[in-house]
Amino acid sequence: MLAKELVKEALRRALATGADYAEVFAEHTQNKIFDLISTRTDTIKDAVISGVGIRIFKGTRCVSGSASSLAPEAILDCASRVADGLNESAVITDIVLRERLFGDRHPIKIVPSDVPNADKIDYIREMCLAAKEYHEEISQVTGTFLEVDHKILIANSEGLFAQDRQIRSRLMVAAVASKDGENQTGSVRPGARKGMELLEDFDPKELGRKAARQAVTMLHAGYIKAGTMPVAIENGFGGVIFHEACGHSLEAGSVAVGRSQFVGKLGTMIANEKVTAIDDGTIPNAWGSINIDDEGTPARKNVLIENGVLKTYMIDKLNGRRMGMKSTGSARRQSYEFNPTSRMTNTYIAAGQDRNEDIIASIEYGLYAKEMGGGSVNPATGQFNFAVEEGYVIRNGKICEPVRGASLIGKGSEVIMNIDMVGQDVARGQGMCGSYSGSIPTDVGQPLIRVASITVGGR
Repeated sequence: MLAKELVKEALRRALATGADYAEVFAEHTQNKIFDLISTRTDTIKDAVISGVGIRIFKGTRCVSGSASSLAPEAILDCASRVADGLNESAVITDIVLRERLFGDRHPIKIVPSDVPNADKIDYIREMCLAAKEYHEEISQVTGTFLEVDHKILIANSEGLFAQDRQIRSRLMVAAVASKDGENQTGSVRPGARKGMELLEDFDPKELGRKAARQAVTMLHAGYIKAGTMPVAIENGFGGVIFHEACGHSLEAGSVAVGRSQFVGKLGTMIANEKVTAIDDGTIPNAWGSINIDDEGTPARKNVLIENGVLKTYMIDKLNGRRMGMKSTGSARRQSYEFNPTSRMTNTYIAAGQDRNEDIIASIEYGLYAKEMGGGSVNPATGQFNFAVEEGYVIRNGKICEPVRGASLIGKGSEVIMNIDMVGQDVARGQGMCGSYSGSIPTDVGQPLIRVASITVGGR
């Protein structure tokens, strides 16, 4: 992507005013999105993101800048502008860049750009048609295919020179069910660090029918009565509750500045002993996986919580300096325009020993959260609020009628203490996570779990 001599000169210029560390991050990304409404092609969007971000450190101080061009003059000018953020004496020793090859755990069988647009549109149309034909109450269907080809180069004054290519694909289908002026939505959004072979993993008709079924089911559901009760949260995207309520509080970006509910808790029991939570960027072809993070540190499997005990945080270089700890391969950024910081990759609660039927049977009255939706959290306090997209009443140990309008309200440090049953069937769901360094692809996951007591919002 960039010549090594050009990168070396950019690093030298960035160090010229006294920095003790300099980094160049270059990227060239091609994004393509196909959108269909019903069975009609609505838009095809093709975007290219190309540029460079340069950072320097002096102790725990950081100065950064970016340029929306990979031309040599733009890169060198950016390096000089960043250096202007410091004004100290500097002794620049020769920088020796050594290329490092970290390998690729995520082989791509079919690069999406090699496949005709018509093939992709035909697949989306088949999803949409199946959803539309599922039930007469389906009033609208949208389908999407996203392909991303993300190429990066990372070099720093410690001698690193590394490159990576990340190809990701994602399918999305959403159905709206309508009756008597009311609307409810169902959706399915599978994705992976794969090429067109992702489409071979799913039956397009089944994806469409699943989205439509959820919409129709929720259209005819009643409302849950608010209160405090036990809740069973299904596997897959149910893991978003750990991601948001606890995961962000374990990122060094919050911990290093004292804005986390888990500051100073390493080695202490912060969760029920049945809870082991992991962030693993090495899972082959997973949506949130990486070979190297956006500082060039190899991805790794980080056991965050083991049998309830906090073992580590997710750490990037700058916050690692502030905490006196090494990077855990957790630095991520949306693009060259953002500074990297500690973020999640594929975060999940590990399998336990409880059987699914025992978890449901243990609840006399409560909520079964089959599909979770979005929510919000304050990492400093851990206070969260999540919507339940598809929920059912549990009565006398059995899953009964569907209910809508449910939300889960609580505090992260309390909810993980209240997870007292953990199933055996781990599954993951895909999402986009927004934080200080932009929006990035992340997996969430868990087996079926029981939260012994949590506030359920409703009517």
